[in-house]
Amino acid sequence: MRQDRFATLAPLAAVMMFLAAIVASFWYLRSEEIAREKEALKRDVEYAQQRVRLRLLERQEQIMRIARDISNEELERADFVSRAEALISQYPELQSITWVDERRRIRATQAAPTVTSSQLRVSGEVLKTGEAADLFRLARELQQPVYSLPAAGTGDVAPLLQLQVPLSLQGRFGGVVLAEYSIDSLLRYGTPTEVLARYAVTLLDGTGHVLAGTPLAPRRNALWPWATKANAYAIPVSPVGNGLVLRAQAYRTSLGVVGSGLFWLVGTLSVMTSWLLIATWRHTRRRMRAQEALIVETNFRRAMENSILTGMRALDLHGRITYVNSAFCQMTGWTEAELVGQTPPYSYWPEGEYDKLHANLRDELSGKTVPGGFQVRVRRKSGTLFDARLYVSPLIDARGQQTGWMTSMTDITEPNRVREQLTASHERFTIVLEALDASVSVAPLGSQELLFANRLYRQWFGSQTGGHLEMVAQAGLPPSSSSSTGLGEEDELMGLPMDPLARARTENAEIYRSDLGKWLEVRSRYLNWVDGRLAQMVIATDITPRRVAEEQAARQAERAQSVSRLITMGEMASSVAHELNQPLTAINNYCSGMVSRIQSGNLSEEALLTALQKTAHQAQRAGQIIQRIRAFVKKSEPNRTLANVHDMVAEALELAEIELRRHNVRLTHHVAARLPPVMADSILIEQVLINLMKNGAESIALAQRPPALRSVELRVVPRQVESMEVIEFTVQDTGRGLAPEVLAHLFEAFFSTKSEGMGIGLNLCRSIVESHQGRMQAENLYNATEVTGCRFSFWLPLANMADSTINSAATPHPRTIA
Repeated sequence: MRQDRFATLAPLAAVMMFLAAIVASFWYLRSEEIAREKEALKRDVEYAQQRVRLRLLERQEQIMRIARDISNEELERADFVSRAEALISQYPELQSITWVDERRRIRATQAAPTVTSSQLRVSGEVLKTGEAADLFRLARELQQPVYSLPAAGTGDVAPLLQLQVPLSLQGRFGGVVLAEYSIDSLLRYGTPTEVLARYAVTLLDGTGHVLAGTPLAPRRNALWPWATKANAYAIPVSPVGNGLVLRAQAYRTSLGVVGSGLFWLVGTLSVMTSWLLIATWRHTRRRMRAQEALIVETNFRRAMENSILTGMRALDLHGRITYVNSAFCQMTGWTEAELVGQTPPYSYWPEGEYDKLHANLRDELSGKTVPGGFQVRVRRKSGTLFDARLYVSPLIDARGQQTGWMTSMTDITEPNRVREQLTASHERFTIVLEALDASVSVAPLGSQELLFANRLYRQWFGSQTGGHLEMVAQAGLPPSSSSSTGLGEEDELMGLPMDPLARARTENAEIYRSDLGKWLEVRSRYLNWVDGRLAQMVIATDITPRRVAEEQAARQAERAQSVSRLITMGEMASSVAHELNQPLTAINNYCSGMVSRIQSGNLSEEALLTALQKTAHQAQRAGQIIQRIRAFVKKSEPNRTLANVHDMVAEALELAEIELRRHNVRLTHHVAARLPPVMADSILIEQVLINLMKNGAESIALAQRPPALRSVELRVVPRQVESMEVIEFTVQDTGRGLAPEVLAHLFEAFFSTKSEGMGIGLNLCRSIVESHQGRMQAENLYNATEVTGCRFSFWLPLANMADSTINSAATPHPRTIA
């Protein structure tokens, strides 16, 4: 084995040493090439930096000449503009030249057409706080030209390099001349073309961000261990300093060591030689491995037999025990020496069951075995019994001849006990389901089979699936639609959901069964049945008493609303009578006047026609008042339709204005234009508005406000509340407000601050608003610590957001009508 190992490893080591020498040679040559490229790059970048520096110094000298002429008062504003324009047109890197006085106000400026609107400076402006203002202060302190430290631009705005040259007027600071350079143009026209052709040249700021130019994209193999880094060199550009860095990156001109064809050829030949040597070595060791595998397999089977908990027993063709494993001995309590060689009856057979066990043994020896095994009782050496299941298979020798039977024995005492407990638990669960006061049924999807039905379901619908399917269809619960149940996609062949069952959600609805005369609340859920099929469980609960109570509450709420309107009109009776008295008095005066003039013969036909038209107008006015009162107080069913907000507000204002005039209260209103419609009962919303405005007028009257402060304001505007578009109604008065203890109980039923009040007005208003899916609130208005009035506000959702919720409920919820 030593000779084989040496004969194999020596050639392999020689091949690896040869490959290492070739790699080292290639690596040395590549390193020399990279060093030469870096030296050439450094020389070219320093040359380009000198060219850019000279160009900046030339422009700086020209700007300083302009500043010197301004300081000597030899240059007027017009001359400044013409000279700046000439410099900008002659040198592309100059973008703008600005004359700024000592107060930082721009006196004159000239910019190139390429300057963006956000970077333009306008004559008369003052330099705002920022980079230009900071540079202005630095130039004033140093009294010498200063450059800005450019930073990378944001968006489409290109960064500019600023130069500020101070002005000296008779020995004092007189402002600066501000020159702004395009960094991109400075790179393009200041860098030699031969350098731009050989390298990717960029200008960077002090933090390394690119100001101009396009850098090379990172190489894909930059993270590989053998990959060479990109050849790059950077140097600061004076006189700007470290704030402006010129960097050049060399283009890749060679494939490197790894890309060399000769390298790969040598490497491939070396690998092939090594593979052939290894294959020869493996061939010589094949017999040794086969022998070792046989030993390992034998030890493995012996260890496996000793470690399993299943008892193993071997019988010859005459029923004599020839082998038992350690697990069989542990289960029965007898040792291997005591068991091997025994013949029937065996020592572990229980007394009294010999005949049955002898029959089983005869079937076993004759080959009449059951695939699922058979159950027997086994006696331990201590005398205790346990249940076991035996599995029998023939024992075949190396020549293919049967030499006996191999039997495996498993202790099933604990599984039998668990099975009995599960059976008892199932019986208890069935008793509970049978005693429920709700109907429970389970049916598989796409089948007419009824998997389970409790006593109440059988009492209502019998033992058929019809009741289950009818409830599902009537409630609108999809029996197999994945989009409605939240089960995801469907299997195209089975039509069943493909997603996990845990994502299913419970669906519920309320239906009326005419055959039963009951209202049922139906809940549905998907579940996996015991056989793996997807099934739907439906639970139906009798809610007839609750529905009857809800209908009674709805009727009482409707009567309360009607009574509230009658109470409101009763409280406004004197105001209405006064309002009707005016047109009736006018009609009486017109009629008396016409009678007198007819009797005296002084009435012409034209005068008679005019008087009759005025009389008809007053009668129409009185009729409109009566019609509005009649429409407001008449008893009608709740009717929620698309309602125009302007029309509702106009009707409420007509009736409320009568009461407010009686209290000598001014009514103002503001309704936003082009308000969208709301899904509401117009009469109920008018009732809320009238009640709020009437309460405001009464509060003002109790506060005894002077005439200038007696006003109620109604505002209707659109708003967004909790990410929902709504219409907000606000009624604001100038009364004495509400006390804190009143605010805490304001909307409670039968709570009132009026001596003759019933305490149902505001409670009913809030119930009406909440039944329209809205909200109502009240708050005091303050001037410092003094209460100057009160504001009631409520909002209603727009029609497209409220109609689905409103239409889904046939009657109001008991909580809606407090």
